[in-house]
Amino acid sequence: MANIMIRKSEKGYVFYMPKRDIEDSIVSMEFDTPGKWGGEIKLGNGGAYFIEPQVAPERLPYSVRARRIDGVE
Repeated sequence: MANIMIRKSEKGYVFYMPKRDIEDSIVSMEFDTPGKWGGEIKLGNGGAYFIEPQVAPERLPYSVRARRIDGVE
């Protein structure tokens, strides 16, 4: 599992992994409601990660642990 940061931009969510200096746009997120946020996220580069579903964070940027599912980095 990796520590990542998610922030909001004008175009949507942005994924950032500081340890590898990877930044990409999130093209889809399985759950994106105030009561349930996270699940499988897919990146613009084809990568996919899983964030344990949780209550949506009150503020962004937000640091969370994610597990790589498949794809490229």
